[in-house]
Amino acid sequence: MLIIGFVTWLLSVRLKDVSIVDSVWSLLFLAGLITYIFISGNTGALAMVSLLLVALWALRLSIYLTYRNWGEPEDRRYREMRDKHGQRFVTRSLYTIFSLQAVLAWFISLPLFAIAQSESGIGILALVGMVIVIFGVIFESLADLQLAGFMAREANHGKVMDKGLWQYSRHPNYFGEFCVWWGFYVIALAAGGWWTILSPILMSVLLLRVSGVTLLEKDIKSRRPGYEEYVNRTSAFVPLPPRS
Repeated sequence: MLIIGFVTWLLSVRLKDVSIVDSVWSLLFLAGLITYIFISGNTGALAMVSLLLVALWALRLSIYLTYRNWGEPEDRRYREMRDKHGQRFVTRSLYTIFSLQAVLAWFISLPLFAIAQSESGIGILALVGMVIVIFGVIFESLADLQLAGFMAREANHGKVMDKGLWQYSRHPNYFGEFCVWWGFYVIALAAGGWWTILSPILMSVLLLRVSGVTLLEKDIKSRRPGYEEYVNRTSAFVPLPPRS
């Protein structure tokens, strides 16, 4: 994971665009699980189905983010960091962005490590976890597709997306991501990996309080007229019926 982060950092220096880290984030987990399975030599059904699910999630998210960011300027978050740190940003980005993401991905991937070490079969609990993962991937994918269609229409520029899944949650894509990682934890639980509970908790904190909901909504009300009204009637995370 650190090697992938370092190579991506070198590419970001050449491109002068740190946003490419978003496309690589999910691939860190796929690389991690492949490594865990390779080291353990485990080719059991539970490990192989989990590998398929991780690949489905990781490749879908990476392709979507690459397509969304293609030809776009560097993400506003990273531009602010670049302006703040000046020439030091190049070296700082290596450890504050790329290395940090690799370490976070390693810790969050611990349920995948537990799965790769287990010889357990696919029982009821593992099936429940797989259903939760698949639900999360579908939910997240549909939310991203709906938002991409909305943003592609010039008439919607500056407007608030409040249709489809977005009328029930202000961040349905993050809720889908939340389900994916709790689903993998349930699979790990079935494999005896109860001790990996801190991994989905950390992912939940990141989605809700760090790089997800809180960060995105920090100044969005000033950039999008009507967003405050949207906040007043729409659940922040868990999909719920709109408030009147």
